[in-house]
Amino acid sequence: MTLTEDRFLNGGVIVRQSASGFRSGLDAVMLAAAVPAGEGDDVLELGAGCGTASLCLAHRVPGCSIAGVEIDPETAALAKENAAKNKFNARIRIVCGDVFDLPAELKSDFAHVFCNPPFHSEHGQVSPVAARDRALRDTGHLGDWMEAGLKRNVSGGTFTTILRANRMAEALARLPERGVTIFPLWPRAGESAKRVILQARKGSRAENVLAPGLVLHEADGHYTQEADAVLRDGAALPLI
Repeated sequence: MTLTEDRFLNGGVIVRQSASGFRSGLDAVMLAAAVPAGEGDDVLELGAGCGTASLCLAHRVPGCSIAGVEIDPETAALAKENAAKNKFNARIRIVCGDVFDLPAELKSDFAHVFCNPPFHSEHGQVSPVAARDRALRDTGHLGDWMEAGLKRNVSGGTFTTILRANRMAEALARLPERGVTIFPLWPRAGESAKRVILQARKGSRAENVLAPGLVLHEADGHYTQEADAVLRDGAALPLI
């Protein structure tokens, strides 16, 4: 596996990842920023990949503990190496396993669960790199990711995910009828959202919320001040 070394959060997080497989970027950072974890919370990431989102969350919230499950053995091993490289190996543990058949050690309740599931439907473009294809194409199981996440939440805990906006309906169909926040990520002001963050609070009776969301870029292509605070400074991203 040919690797690159990439830096996130203004160099605060260093990630070695495959040059040809699925590569983490803005989505992982935004997802991690949206998880409302606090000191002492136990958190689970489904489909941890090389660990970017978990690393960003650990960097922002020093007191939380994170477990990540990743199905690809080579990628799971890389995630473990990244946790050690960033000196988070005491707080991040990576387990190689299937999101839909979790190892026994992860069958417990977590305050927060989050995931960046495959973006493309089963009819999406097929990648010639097997690991990349598995990371990008869900073969019809997007809704199963939603249910798998909520299943591992404590009552009152949150499940947070980032998706392509055109697949939001599939996800919402498998999330609770109440207690869901929809947070669009607008590429630029006046443009349609390409990504949305969904957050469900288990057992909540609150009405669903369509939040104002976040504009990512100014007209000249630079990040907005609000987006920059998340991507460079490691700020939290409150959805409401």
